[in-house]
Amino acid sequence: MLVLSRKLDEAIHIGGGIRVKILHISDGQVKIGIEAPPDVKIYRAEIVSEIEKQNILAARAGKSVAAKAAGMLTKSAVKTKPD
Repeated sequence: MLVLSRKLDEAIHIGGGIRVKILHISDGQVKIGIEAPPDVKIYRAEIVSEIEKQNILAARAGKSVAAKAAGMLTKSAVKTKPD
């Protein structure tokens, strides 16, 4: 991890198109501005953790839901089969 000190209105550049600027410092809180290309997604760390957690839960549920749905379709097909 690279650790840098920056003062108000100072910035750092990351790669070819990302700029992080210190906008405001007050009461132990720092506000930063991030300029990045439109294809670069920017999330707070706690949001990324929640997304990952929800994806894991959805993947687990998806398997059981898909199995139940397949069973329902099979039963439905048998019931609607013409005599």
